[in-house]
Formats: sequence, structure tokens, C-alpha cells
Amino acid sequence: MKKFAIAALGLALVAFVQPAAAAPRTVTDGAGRKVEIGDTSRIVSVGGAVTEILYALGAGDRIIAVDTTSTFPDAARAKQNVGYMRSLAPEGVLKTAPSLILAIEGSGPADAIEILEHASVPFVVVPEARDAEGVAKKIRFVADVVGLPEKGEALAKAVLADFSALQGALAGVKERRKATFVLSMGRGSPIVGGAHTSADALLKLADIGNAVADTNGFKPASDEALLAARPDAVIVMSERDHSMNAETVFAMPAFAHTPAAKTKTLLALPGLYLLGFGPRTAHAARDLAAAVYPEANIPPLPQHSWTGAHEPAK
Repeated sequence: MKKFAIAALGLALVAFVQPAAAAPRTVTDGAGRKVEIGDTSRIVSVGGAVTEILYALGAGDRIIAVDTTSTFPDAARAKQNVGYMRSLAPEGVLKTAPSLILAIEGSGPADAIEILEHASVPFVVVPEARDAEGVAKKIRFVADVVGLPEKGEALAKAVLADFSALQGALAGVKERRKATFVLSMGRGSPIVGGAHTSADALLKLADIGNAVADTNGFKPASDEALLAARPDAVIVMSERDHSMNAETVFAMPAFAHTPAAKTKTLLALPGLYLLGFGPRTAHAARDLAAAVYPEANIPPLPQHSWTGAHEPAK
């Protein structure tokens, strides 16, 4: 692995020509490492929320490459792609000639991250977060790294205001209901989001109970367990590889006799919107709550320059 690291480092030195650098400064990243930052004009952004934050800060023109989870805004899809965030290839990242690599916590694999941490390009781990304050902290962190602290503070305050408005609206919910997030159906049992998952965290923000909270992580669930869980709604991702319609889902034995099947409450939204925990997270939580609690008449949150319109599908 050390030979691979040396080879990758050599590739970075050969392929990367350092642009004129800004005054260097040091940040402590999500891995607790001290990283010196200079030029931020050529960013490789790994993690959909990181990319979304950069665009919301007005720094999208600095992004030269993204990973496959960076699907919003549409402009991100036109960027060079370095692959899936959990299966990065160091040489593929470094050959884009970045001046800075920003990667969300949890990116991998571990040996690839170790190589990138020791390459000639500053590699910064962005701390993950799955609650309102954590999302704001993530925004401020990215903004500070790229030298836009004032814009970061303004964006963080706007996002916190959205969360506050959502919490105010949720005060009108009288009867708490449950939902099941289905990551995929596959050929066997449905893979569901239990406790300590991004899906569980989003349900909490929407004041919706997790019907499979006794499951830890994303795990298969039996038909019997899902019937016993009695979800009032089923939530899925709307992307092609994960898309499932109400007719298909509620014909399955696992869901056919649940409260969700009686009302045909299936919600399909983009994966990054649901699970990315970027600037639009309060909007995603609001969309779930509005569909699960229609009688509460939860109003839409304010639209911003960095939000898109996403209506839940039933």
C-alpha cells in the first residue's frame, strides 16, 4: 500500500501544477487533522451535500469534479465525475489537477483516503451531521474552508430559520404516525432504514416515528416484521434504480395489510434530497410531514435561490 501511496503522490506532483495560491491558513477537519489551505480555485467535491453547499455559497464555478452522489443542482451533473464516494480511486481524483479536495466524512475506501491525505493536494474531511445544528455547522465549515465565512453564516442562518419554521408547523400535529424507509427491494427481503441511519434522522426531523426502529442500520426485514411494524407510510428514493410505485409496493406481502396500504401512502423523493443533509434538509422533512400528516396543513417552507421544487408522490 505504501508503494501505491508513493506512486499516487508522484502522479499528483507530475500532473498537478499549483496555481497562484492565496494566503495559506490552517483548518482542523472532520478527522481532527490540521490541513493547510491555500488556493481554492479548483475543488474536487466528494459528497452530494458538500457539492450542494458549494453551489449555495456561489462557489460552484470552483468545482472541477464531483462524485456520483452529487446530483443537485443540475449543473453538478455536468462536472467531471470521480466515481462513488465510498469507492474512490486516488489516481482518478488527483488527475483532475485539483488545488483542494473536499470529501464528506465516511468517504472511502480507507486506503484510498490515506493516500489522498498524504498527497500534495490539501485533503479536507467535511464532518457529517444529521440534525439542524449539525447541518448549519457543516455549512459554516465548508464556507470557512473555501474562504467565504460571511456567505456561510448567512446560509446557515437561513437554513436554521427553515428548521425553526418547520418545528413551529409540526406543533399542529396531534397524532404521531410511523413510516418505513425502504432503501431497496432487491430480490429478497426489503432493505429498510432502522435506528442510527440517515433515514431515521430525517424521520425524527419530520416528527414521524420509525416503524422499524428496533432494527439497527440498513438491514433486510422480513414480511412478518414489516406487517407487525404497521407503518402509516412507506418512503422510497425516486431515482431509477430505486424507484417503486404504490401498486407494486402495496401488492407485496410485507406491506399489503399495513395502514400505509389502506391509504396508498407511498412517498418517492430524490435520494440526495432525503438523505444528503445539505441546505434543503428542512424542506425534505417538511415534504414528508405534509404527506404523513395531511390534516395538519403544514405550509411549504420559503423557497430560496438554492432550493428546488420537490413534491412528494403518493
